[in-house]
Amino acid sequence: MAHYYDQNPQSESQVRTFQTRIHGIDFEFATDSGVFSRNRMDYGTGLLIDTVIKDQHKMTGRLADLGCGYGPVGIVMKRAFPSLDVILCDVNSRALTLARKNARTNQVAYLQIVQSDALSGVEGPLDYVLTNPPIRAGKAVVYRFFSEAWEKLASGGLLYVVIQKKQGAPSALAKIKELFGEAEVIEHSAGYWIIRARKQ
Repeated sequence: MAHYYDQNPQSESQVRTFQTRIHGIDFEFATDSGVFSRNRMDYGTGLLIDTVIKDQHKMTGRLADLGCGYGPVGIVMKRAFPSLDVILCDVNSRALTLARKNARTNQVAYLQIVQSDALSGVEGPLDYVLTNPPIRAGKAVVYRFFSEAWEKLASGGLLYVVIQKKQGAPSALAKIKELFGEAEVIEHSAGYWIIRARKQ
């Protein structure tokens, strides 16, 4: 079955746009069929962005938006923290085309946008990895997101993950604790958990 983790979606392109306001900034995003949450920014992504901004009042260094889709997480973080070196990565070529368009539309420059299966195409070390992992791609893919984040993060680097409780948040938390030694749920809302882990 086709899903948004496909490298080259075969569904007919149907581009649409929506507007949203985040962290006091207005954004416009183009989305398309074959891309995650094409009608609006999904609740989990918005919660991830809000939680990280509240948790980190100042951010510098290198941040990867892992499984970036059409780019909302990386684009918002770059606008909120302009000194960040932000990398958007996804396996989905259609998503990356949209991410490039959305970066231009929202006047965000100096982003890296790379096609990458998980973080295989991204050079480390990273200071932050943010992800709303592709649950429909299966647990093996999701857990590879976590393990490759651990591999690419610098010592002291942070992983932030949003995942619904009913879609495996408790087992994801256990897996992240296994990799990182410790992890915690720093926010939960409407069935979504935000998990934070620091590489020791």
